[in-house]
Amino acid sequence: MPLHRIDPHRTRLRNALSATLVALACLLAPCGTLAAWAAFGLADTGRYVGTMAPLAADPDVRDAVADAVGDEVVRELDAGAADSAVGPFVRDAVRSFTRTEAFRVAWEAGNRAVHDAVLHALRDDAATRGPVTVDLAPVTARVRQRLAADHMPFAHRIPVEHTEVAVVPAGEVAGLRKGYHVLDAAAFWLPLATVVLAVTGIAVAACRRRALTATGLGTALGGALLALAIAIGRRLTLADLPDRLHRPAAGAVYDALTATLRTASWLLLALGLTVALASWLTTLRPRRAPAAAPTPVRAPTPSPPRART
Repeated sequence: MPLHRIDPHRTRLRNALSATLVALACLLAPCGTLAAWAAFGLADTGRYVGTMAPLAADPDVRDAVADAVGDEVVRELDAGAADSAVGPFVRDAVRSFTRTEAFRVAWEAGNRAVHDAVLHALRDDAATRGPVTVDLAPVTARVRQRLAADHMPFAHRIPVEHTEVAVVPAGEVAGLRKGYHVLDAAAFWLPLATVVLAVTGIAVAACRRRALTATGLGTALGGALLALAIAIGRRLTLADLPDRLHRPAAGAVYDALTATLRTASWLLLALGLTVALASWLTTLRPRRAPAAAPTPVRAPTPSPPRART
């Protein structure tokens, strides 16, 4: 039976093509994970509010909110000389308010309002070109009610109409809108391209087991790099904050928002290592020796006939 000769040039070409496709797939895996997290995690109002809701019980977040709202209330009071006496009382009242159930309701309502406003500005190209603002009058009204219940003399002077806060500057809306549209498309196409490239790279390889091992190791490396990027992003984000007192609160918010992304990065790492290990273990399985060809049985030589006497 004729044996087929292996063409070395064709083998090298297949291996080079396989390595290129596998490398691209491993590079796109963490990028696709990041895009999917941004598009389906951050861009969903229900998931966002559910992620932020537990932070209403975080002490660092409550202190940061109390300081910010208390300073704004004191500024709106415009009490002049009375500021030194009223300020601590206002801040204590606001800090006490953050420990109530009403604050949790206001926290969720405020986060929902902020997310809806930002999402509307990013999705609607015909939206206003000004800054994205949110009306926080309900929160201010609840604080005023609390101060009035504590018989604070200037509570009635706290305005609650048109208390709008800019959450996105006007100059950043256009850039964020373009980035959102890119992420929205990448969230679907990048994971799909990753799977197609990985499968194709393994299929065209001269040694598919080796290509599968490389794909697993590359995926694990991508997951590790994604986890490292999340940690570096946290450090840089907190370092850019002007107020060091509120960094613990910002860290709590960052950790809550990136919890799903961190889990996805560890899943990529675990999946890649599992695939690579399973592929490597199959190479250790002893191969069966080929069955020996049966020895042909020689027919007995017929004895010559005896001569009759």
